[in-house]
Amino acid sequence: MSLKVRLLEDRKSALKNKDTLRKSTITMVRAAILQKEKDERIELDDDGVVGVIAKEVKQRRDSIPEFEKGNRPDLVDQLNTEINILMEYLPRQLTENEVDAMVAQTISEVGAMGMKDMGKVMGALMPKLKGRADGKLVNEIVKKHLQ
Repeated sequence: MSLKVRLLEDRKSALKNKDTLRKSTITMVRAAILQKEKDERIELDDDGVVGVIAKEVKQRRDSIPEFEKGNRPDLVDQLNTEINILMEYLPRQLTENEVDAMVAQTISEVGAMGMKDMGKVMGALMPKLKGRADGKLVNEIVKKHLQ
């Protein structure tokens, strides 16, 4: 079953179960998928859908500190719940050690010597990790290796 079909089926079951947060979260991510397809005039495959879902997760993670500063624990809880719902549709997330090993391997593959090669490393690495690791974590590990 493709990811788009799974999202549609899960939305239907959320409607039946009156799970409004799950329904709205899935509806928002489906809208983002449809918008990307419309903008780029393409039909997204599962990899493309994973990219959109990962972007939605990142947006929510980036919003949490702002809501914490604004003393809005209700919205922080809601965003955390939405993140957990979206994570169900992403591939298994890599551990820090797994990411570290992939970074080391990629650095040796591209022959990176220092921080000036960071763009080259990130460019080669991110397609391999798409949806399986947080970009911020990957960036920190790459910097640690290149220093």
